[in-house]
Amino acid sequence: MPEWLIPLIPAAPLLACLITAMAGPRLLKQNSHWPCWLGVGVSFVLSLGLLISLITTSEPSSSIHVYDWLLIGLADSPDLHVPIALHIDSLTGIMLVTVTLVGMLVSVYSVGYMHNDPSYWRFFVWIALFIFSMTLLLLAGNFLLLYVAWELVGICSYLLIGFWYQKPEAAAAGKKAFLVNRVGDFGFALGVFLIWKTFGTLDYSFILDPGNLTETSQTTITLICLLLLAGAVGKSAQFPLHVWLPDAMEGPTPVSALIHAATMVTAGVYLVARCTPLFLLSSAAQMVILTVGGITALMAALTALTQNDLKRVLAYSTVSQLGYMFVGLGIGSQAAIVAGMFHLFTHAFFKALLFLGAGSVMHAMGGVIDMTRFSGLRHRMKVTHVTFAIGSATLAGFPLLSGFWSKDAILGALYTAAGANTGSLQYGCLILFWIMTFTAFLTAFYIFRAYFMTFWGPLSLPEEAGEHAHESPREMTTPLIVLAVASVFVGSLLGPTRLFHSWLSKSISDSLFDQNISSAHHWTPILLSIAAAFLGILVAGFMYGRKSLIPEKLARSMRMLHQISYHKFYLDEIYQALFVGPLQVMCWACRGADWILDSLVDCVARIPLGFGKLTSTMQNGLVQLYALWMIGVTALLLWVMIVLRG
Repeated sequence: MPEWLIPLIPAAPLLACLITAMAGPRLLKQNSHWPCWLGVGVSFVLSLGLLISLITTSEPSSSIHVYDWLLIGLADSPDLHVPIALHIDSLTGIMLVTVTLVGMLVSVYSVGYMHNDPSYWRFFVWIALFIFSMTLLLLAGNFLLLYVAWELVGICSYLLIGFWYQKPEAAAAGKKAFLVNRVGDFGFALGVFLIWKTFGTLDYSFILDPGNLTETSQTTITLICLLLLAGAVGKSAQFPLHVWLPDAMEGPTPVSALIHAATMVTAGVYLVARCTPLFLLSSAAQMVILTVGGITALMAALTALTQNDLKRVLAYSTVSQLGYMFVGLGIGSQAAIVAGMFHLFTHAFFKALLFLGAGSVMHAMGGVIDMTRFSGLRHRMKVTHVTFAIGSATLAGFPLLSGFWSKDAILGALYTAAGANTGSLQYGCLILFWIMTFTAFLTAFYIFRAYFMTFWGPLSLPEEAGEHAHESPREMTTPLIVLAVASVFVGSLLGPTRLFHSWLSKSISDSLFDQNISSAHHWTPILLSIAAAFLGILVAGFMYGRKSLIPEKLARSMRMLHQISYHKFYLDEIYQALFVGPLQVMCWACRGADWILDSLVDCVARIPLGFGKLTSTMQNGLVQLYALWMIGVTALLLWVMIVLRG
């Protein structure tokens, strides 16, 4: 593939964004989706061509220099040289195809979902900008350009989550996402500064070369990894910075699908995978990744058990599955890292399918998404029902579907790591393996709870839907069918055949690892994951497949645990008490102090103002009065002189 075509991958959606922003309000109006469609379509075609060329070439990676962005110091030996350079390898190619394909399907779906919105053109401006930001992030060849794209992704998420800013909930959700991510991004920025301070450059080609890391101290490497991980935890919604993602459901459903499947939350996973040579040198950082991933996966799954908002169930599912990916990246073997990225790849398709299916339900229900207010929709929405069932089975890890292959790969790598280590590390990996297997059972249960509550039982519709609730238009159902087909076959095509492993191993070479743990499938984790999936589906069907009092009885008998799950482990309340509340008190105190200081300044200012008003009466334009004042002042001065001499 010619190198000059590669910069067009991010440039095409950026051009679409600019065209829609200028022509959308007055010229394009309800046709504002066309520039976005064309721009993202061009980006997808070029990304697919790039991936094919990378598969057929023997070069593991390459870099394309576009122009010099920052050049500070002497031309021969600059103190800081930051080029606009694009880094190309198999990891970039796979991620670009995933992002642009899902982005294209979401943009097609959005035409039917957003057709009556008064800000139709503005929506596609932000969507195109979002995809541009993510493709630039994936192509960045140095950490400064990566950071710029990273922040652009954050800005786009703020704009799209708060798209319906007239709603207080949407405006608050956008601000929450922006502010929580600033916490992680602050650590990321410090990590970029420390990289430049340590290596004198920000280029991937130098920093991620294992030969250039041997002389760097272990403490510095660990600190860099932890700072970069802080940014990844924020973007990928990991504990304890995951609280913004469920509230992001206030944005339009296509935005939720894009954020959860292909853009923002995948950026953190990509960052850790990209920096594999750094993280492999820090066992402490790897342990933090494992711990954070395990806690997040379990906590989010437990929270999803009791949520009645269909989109929030899917949101916590995303958080949990991202935890799986982090566990894969933290194990520290090539097989595990590839498994984590494989799960990101398959997850993009079935999670986009589930979110767009939820959007189809919401569209038919007049904006209602509370599962307790509708049921039996399989009678009215057959395409949505079948595709949502496929997405649910894939997420649950049903055998031979995409989610089964990728999730099994992570569990298998974790099981293998437990056998390859000794002592406390062995027991830690084994405990984490059982936690992740239990989480797989919870995943199957909560997603089929949502499926049965939505599509089974007697037909019941909310008042907002009326009696005319029907299947969504073709613009919305076609992407559902495409994603359902991908969810069924993409894992089987790339998992057992090891095609994905062979592609990604060009970027994550086995030469980086002290010991290369085999990625062969083990029957123990396979059978356990199958049993967990079937058990979760059967329990959900027994409790929610027909009208039953069992869920209510269980909720009453375990009221405290139910409330902890329903209220999301009270993390929002804890953060309100520990951080938001004290900061509000401090702000009120500062406001009071500012008012006092302003009052004092105003009081002092009134003295010259009063004197000025008093003396201003002397200047009224009457010459006679001016003469009188002169005579009076002269007389006063003469009297003072006489008194002083006397």
